[in-house]
Amino acid sequence: METEPGTSLPRKRSGATRGPAPPSPGVRMRNAGWVGERAARRAALEDADTGEEPEFQVQRRPPGLLAGLASAEQPSRRGRIMADETQEAGGIHFPFPFTPYAIQKDFMAALYQVLEAGKIGIFESPTGTGKSLSLICGALSWLRDFEQKKRQEEERLLGAGAPASHNGLAPALGLPSSCQGSPGTPGATGEPDWITQFVQKKEERDLVDRLKEEQVRRKKREERLQQIRHNAKLRFAAKRMRQEDEETERLLRLSSEMLATGTEPEQVASGEEELVLAEYESDEEKGVPSGVDMDEDDLDEEHVTKIYYCSRTHSQLAQFVHEVQKSPFGQDTRLVSLGSRQNLCVNGDVRKLGSVQLINDRCVEMQRSKHERKSITEEEEPTRRRRRQEPRATCPFYSYERLQLLRDEVLVGVKDVEQLVALGEEAQACPYYGGRFAIPAAQLVVLPYQMLLHAPTRQAAGIRLQGQVVVIDEAHNLIDTITNIHSVEVRGSQLCQAHSQLLQYTERYGKRLKAKNLMYIKQLLYLLEKFVAVLGGNIKQNPNTQSLSQAGTELKTINDFLFQSKIDNINLFKVRRYCEKSKISRKLLGFTERYGAVLVPSMEQPKLSGFQDFLQSLQPGAMAAPAAPVEVGEDRSPRPASPLMHVEGFLEALTTANQDGRVILSRQGSLSQSSLKFLLLNPAVHFAQVVKECRAVVIAGGTMQPVSDFREQLLAGAGVEAERVVEFSCGHVIPPDHILPLIICSGPSNQMLDFTYQKRGLPQMMDETGRILCNLCNVVPGGVVCFFPSYEYQHQVCTHWEKSGLLARLTIRKKIFQEPRKANRVEQVLLEYSRCIKHCGQAQGTETGALLLSVVGGKMSEGINFSDDLGRCVVMVGMPYPNIMSPELQEKMAYLDQTLPRGPGQARPGKVLVENLCMKAVNQSIGRAIRHQKDFASIVLLDQRYASPAIQAKLPAWIRDRVEVKATFGPAFAALRKFHREKAGLC
Repeated sequence: METEPGTSLPRKRSGATRGPAPPSPGVRMRNAGWVGERAARRAALEDADTGEEPEFQVQRRPPGLLAGLASAEQPSRRGRIMADETQEAGGIHFPFPFTPYAIQKDFMAALYQVLEAGKIGIFESPTGTGKSLSLICGALSWLRDFEQKKRQEEERLLGAGAPASHNGLAPALGLPSSCQGSPGTPGATGEPDWITQFVQKKEERDLVDRLKEEQVRRKKREERLQQIRHNAKLRFAAKRMRQEDEETERLLRLSSEMLATGTEPEQVASGEEELVLAEYESDEEKGVPSGVDMDEDDLDEEHVTKIYYCSRTHSQLAQFVHEVQKSPFGQDTRLVSLGSRQNLCVNGDVRKLGSVQLINDRCVEMQRSKHERKSITEEEEPTRRRRRQEPRATCPFYSYERLQLLRDEVLVGVKDVEQLVALGEEAQACPYYGGRFAIPAAQLVVLPYQMLLHAPTRQAAGIRLQGQVVVIDEAHNLIDTITNIHSVEVRGSQLCQAHSQLLQYTERYGKRLKAKNLMYIKQLLYLLEKFVAVLGGNIKQNPNTQSLSQAGTELKTINDFLFQSKIDNINLFKVRRYCEKSKISRKLLGFTERYGAVLVPSMEQPKLSGFQDFLQSLQPGAMAAPAAPVEVGEDRSPRPASPLMHVEGFLEALTTANQDGRVILSRQGSLSQSSLKFLLLNPAVHFAQVVKECRAVVIAGGTMQPVSDFREQLLAGAGVEAERVVEFSCGHVIPPDHILPLIICSGPSNQMLDFTYQKRGLPQMMDETGRILCNLCNVVPGGVVCFFPSYEYQHQVCTHWEKSGLLARLTIRKKIFQEPRKANRVEQVLLEYSRCIKHCGQAQGTETGALLLSVVGGKMSEGINFSDDLGRCVVMVGMPYPNIMSPELQEKMAYLDQTLPRGPGQARPGKVLVENLCMKAVNQSIGRAIRHQKDFASIVLLDQRYASPAIQAKLPAWIRDRVEVKATFGPAFAALRKFHREKAGLC
């Protein structure tokens, strides 16, 4: 494949002769590169080539026109409009591994325009329509063209020595604001002309110098990667260097151990020095921000324009990376796969800690140890050596030279997380830091939701969103994800544990702590005491045996909670900052690891023996038998994180704006079972920073309906103008007659199907459901998947069927499987279900397949593919509304009723929220069946409420356009029998 000169992305094909119309005034500020487009097109015409790879031309038009194509109600009409208009302007070449579907062409064209115009796009493309490949080829084609235009502008600036005015690429190039106006414009500050001209010329010279430096860095990086890509000798040399480093480290370790023997500890026991808090100064006292653990500065370089792609799970990310590898961009794209330390760590001693928090803390502690060792002066060294017997461990996988080599190896080829870990083990270098150091030069960064949506995690990972593109895939539960990430719960037992640990820590090291440390520790102790008191408990008593006089749930605003707890006089911002900078929770964790689990003779540590007994009594079931001593080196993983870490998260949540969150006081009989929970009501407050910094954001998914939640709760709340939001929804690739969606309002005995909470438990409703399934199993071949609203209702129905004999009737035609509650058994059940269907298809007996009873929102309602015979019919029993009595949901509804506008004749926003939550769950479940172009299935919705036009409007368009409402069961059964008989020849 031919590439652009100096880039690693495929060459852009030249198109027609006429350029696009200028953007509308509302789009101009977000549309980089429209001015100066003529020069870019002229250069592209000169570089035109005649390659043989599959391609198609999609015409370019002003991004302002795209808003007219955003109607989600008429996807087919939108496609016709796009096809007609795109023949009027110049074309864009999208490399594709095969001839794309028409909807994929529309998807990529719309995506390109969203990125070009700096919009926020909500994209819906059903599973099986090639959404991932469309995202890859559309986004990377835009990045290819953007890089080409940027380099052409750089060359022009370096050649002319003066920047162009009104160029949309100016921000991307770092163009000074004074250089972006017209030459004759008077200075805004009223300065004399000669001063303005001097400042402008200086800024121009600085810009040219910076561009030259960037070109040199880019050239060096490309040469380095090219050498690694084509020169195997470098890899062997790196391996030999690693072996030499390992031998040197081994000898040094042996020498250190020999020197350390025989030394006597002073003041504190061996290894305790690192447990003592260092002298603390706040940022205000220092006058400068304190940088902690800024290891990435060693390998830092300027961030190029890139695309951040994130999804929910590591398996989905791995699948996306494999799609990139198969695409035309797979050979030359600089891709980095990011993950947590738990997924990427190759240090066995750290990985066996088990807990995510413990792994993170130990890793950061080892990096600090490494830097502290380097900073020790020769005068300090003898004193420190006398004071410390055991050297603090440093990570052998964190080496500057090896991280450099690993970074370059990561950028050379597209790799998923598993391949990155294997590469790190081979290179004896840390994949976590190697991936982080590769971010600046990467063109595509693949990462899980949490790393992008949580600001502290994003900052720690070295992710910079300014001017970048973010693509959020599988975004149907994006609002819930943001809410859950920033909602924190702390139990009463954790509050008591943290208080006891802090108290014992102060008694042990109080005389060695400075006054500032003692002041903040006392504040923390006071906060913990008041948190327990507001729950109705006593901090000095055992939480497991402490009964509360009141039981129930109470919901408070943040300010009311602070006043009721009597902590409104404490500056929580300063306390939170102290916890963050002093690392007190890590010190406390080390302290409890040293004394909390090992039985120490009471003569040596009289104070700590009571501490151990109390800690053990706090653990549920710990009083049954005394704890045995833990031998040194014994594996105790996975170990729980420090309870103070949970408290820190709760304190951080309390610094949220009062109107954006609530505190839930849950009193459940005993103090240990009670809890304080922070509930985030406004996820937009955390998403606003992403939208504000990014050039463009794409929210994509297979089932995004209903999209009103994204517009109103997320984007409008984040300050996004309605004009900036673009919706795109496409149909399915299957023929119209390959799907039969039915809404059935009554059963075989004319029992009206009303599965409301009050009526669904009636015997006649459960009997009617069983009769419907018996009839379906007689005509549907292969697998039938039936979804119930909850595990409890599924169990209730199955128990009733067993007593009435309906379960035995069902097993005549289908073997019955039930979704397990435990996640580790899901794969086994699915395997047995698949084998049964395959065996029945070959045996041709009375048993025609299997019936899988599943739960909406369970393990099988998302991410599982029931393609072909695994899911020839999907049945939805009732409507899975959330628990309307939940305090969290009631508060969310009340919040939306107060904050969201309500038009005349419209339902309350709170009621709309409940309906949307229900229909999102339905859409996810019924989308499990159709997975590719030749697949076919029937979809049966059992409840008369589905016949409501308002409910049907919330179904995906490709299902809504074909749905049939059947008032009685007879016509519905006839339609199902006819459908599956006609499709029997396709199996």
